[in-house]
Amino acid sequence: MTSPDERRRALIALALLAPVPSLGTAAAMILVPGPVGQALFMAAKIWLLVFPAFWYLVVERGRLSWSPPIDGGMGVGLLTGLVAGAVIGLAALFFGIFDMDMGQLAGEVDEMGLATPRAYLLGALGWTFANSLMEEYVYRWFVFSQCERLMPRFAAVLASATVFTTHHVIALSTYLPWHLTALASLGVFLGGVLWAVLYARYRSIWPGWVSHIIADVAVFAVGWELLFG
Repeated sequence: MTSPDERRRALIALALLAPVPSLGTAAAMILVPGPVGQALFMAAKIWLLVFPAFWYLVVERGRLSWSPPIDGGMGVGLLTGLVAGAVIGLAALFFGIFDMDMGQLAGEVDEMGLATPRAYLLGALGWTFANSLMEEYVYRWFVFSQCERLMPRFAAVLASATVFTTHHVIALSTYLPWHLTALASLGVFLGGVLWAVLYARYRSIWPGWVSHIIADVAVFAVGWELLFG
């Protein structure tokens, strides 16, 4: 049973971390776009990398671990990723994403320096492998674990997925129409639920990371078709 002191620490940890990605995204894309916004965005990313490790090692006095999966899980991660990727592709076809007006999206991609095929592929590789790993580390390991100290496991799954989704909604709303923002945000939330369930079951970020990679490949494949197809 979680002690009152553990619950208090969990609340403080979530308060110090959960708003940061949304603030960084809003600064870069809405509030102060340009060098200042990008600096704040990078500061937020650094905080997301450093703070969970600091909190776990210094405040909670935990031990370093490579997060080995309990009772396997890598095959399940692969299977769920393939299913998620197929759903993403079918949703893009069914909801007419390939017919959307590309003006705003193309402008955003150009601002990000990803408007050429080579730059897009390099960005996609970094996002698919590095950013997805950071998100599993932050949202599934740290955020979910803190939420689990405050509420039942299923509620912790939903809460961690909500924290994961919020900054994506802000980013998506800057270049997608509202109905596609809602659809994509729902997809992000369901992905957050799936990967939190995998973490809860296997106590490892790696099954979720494998699943997350495949889902991101599908997302960037849709983006490639929109931009260069």
